[in-house]
Amino acid sequence: MTEQILILDFGSQYTQLIARRVRELNVYCEIHPYNNFPELTPNIKGVILSGSPCSVRDADSPKVDLDQFRNVVPVLGVCYGAQLMAHLLGGDVKPSQHREYGRARLEVGDRDSSLLAGISESSQVWMSHGDTIVRIPDNFSIIASTESVQVAAFKLEDELTYGIQFHPEVTHTTEGKQLMHNFVVDICGCSQDWTSESFVEETVSSLRQKLGNDKVVMALSGGVDSTVAAMLVHQAIGKNLYCIFVDNGLLRKNEFEEVLHSYEDMGLNIKGVDAKDHFYGLLAGLTDPEAKRKAIGKSFIDIFDQEAHLIEDVKWLGQGTIYPDVIESVSIKGPSATIKSHHNVGGLPDFMKLKVVEPLNTLFKDEVRAVGRTMGISEKILGRHPFPGPGLAIRILGDITAEKVAILQEVDAIFTGGLRKWDLYKDVWQAGAMLLPVQSVGVMGDERTYERVVALRAVTSVDGMTADWAHLPYEFLAEVSNDIINRVKGVNRVVYDISSKPPATIEWE
Repeated sequence: MTEQILILDFGSQYTQLIARRVRELNVYCEIHPYNNFPELTPNIKGVILSGSPCSVRDADSPKVDLDQFRNVVPVLGVCYGAQLMAHLLGGDVKPSQHREYGRARLEVGDRDSSLLAGISESSQVWMSHGDTIVRIPDNFSIIASTESVQVAAFKLEDELTYGIQFHPEVTHTTEGKQLMHNFVVDICGCSQDWTSESFVEETVSSLRQKLGNDKVVMALSGGVDSTVAAMLVHQAIGKNLYCIFVDNGLLRKNEFEEVLHSYEDMGLNIKGVDAKDHFYGLLAGLTDPEAKRKAIGKSFIDIFDQEAHLIEDVKWLGQGTIYPDVIESVSIKGPSATIKSHHNVGGLPDFMKLKVVEPLNTLFKDEVRAVGRTMGISEKILGRHPFPGPGLAIRILGDITAEKVAILQEVDAIFTGGLRKWDLYKDVWQAGAMLLPVQSVGVMGDERTYERVVALRAVTSVDGMTADWAHLPYEFLAEVSNDIINRVKGVNRVVYDISSKPPATIEWE
């Protein structure tokens, strides 16, 4: 079994970052709610207790029996996790006299500590807590402090159990990666052999065993996740994978033909379905964004189900679910900023009567791309910007018509093509154009015009949860605006969206 670190989630906004830092060390880890986690098995080499927005002093704060882990595997408590250790084992946790939020200087007190090996004597760390440990139990020893927090890091005597009141997982803790390496590799003894190559080998082998000669059907979108998932299943069962790519009429310009051709070149058993007219008919007259989303979702399911039933003896539904989808769909007690349902989790309706296979449901997005590169998938697919499931329907404000889609496809092609031409595409997290439900007076030649307005949107982000508008060069924007107005009939004004998320969202609907 693959070595792993078990991360118990108490509701911290940083829990996924802890997992990311462990994965960067080529060590597998899993996040589980503090009140619903698996039993320790020999492959679990250590446990990390996350932070939390709660206070250990509250009667209903999340708690866990530490005796399940202590002296069995190494344990690291981060912020709330450290305070929970102190609180449960006889120490005192009180509200901070001076709450620490932000940067602080960590003064290492125990230069022989394995957890702090290689850490500078005075190192920048990131604090984010309203409580602090004011008294440690008798069997604790302080190994680091800050100017205002005496117990910034501690160790339990005669056991590999540690606590820290700062966050090593955020980049503001400048030597956080070293500390994580010390705990995961040196203290827990993980071998750092979890790589994209090993993942592909193990996953394909597991899929072969799991699926046997069964048939699998998958809906592909041209996106990163579904493509990589399909290639893993394809490597395992070949032509027994049946892929369906539906053209809902709301894709980018020429995307259906180009992506379909790419999939055929990759050897996938793929069927393209032209359903543009069906979708346009159902969307006719709908202006409410949620109504448009529901109509598109229902139509897709109906068409996919119809196509899937044309394949005899299908047993499995393949999906491109990734790890954040799974994490964010698991509720935990407390004021955690969970918990949304995701369209991938749970899959299509029960009436399809298929078992679900999700080969990527343990990976983050960047890991999915690494796996894709290992399998030789084109960078044109792996490097694509995220694209909304409802497609251009939520970038056309108001009702949907084929004419509006054609206009927006042309605008989008000029904008994204320009980003590539100027070598800006990789610097942007997501870019697209919005067709606004307003018209504007303009002058073209000797004629006055009264035509459509489009808004260009480009953002920079790490994960899409927050985003800043991309500061694109004025010269680039001028060229793109000029090209759009000259080449797209029906558009006479271009604006650029300079709103960040929050308060705005990336998409307009």
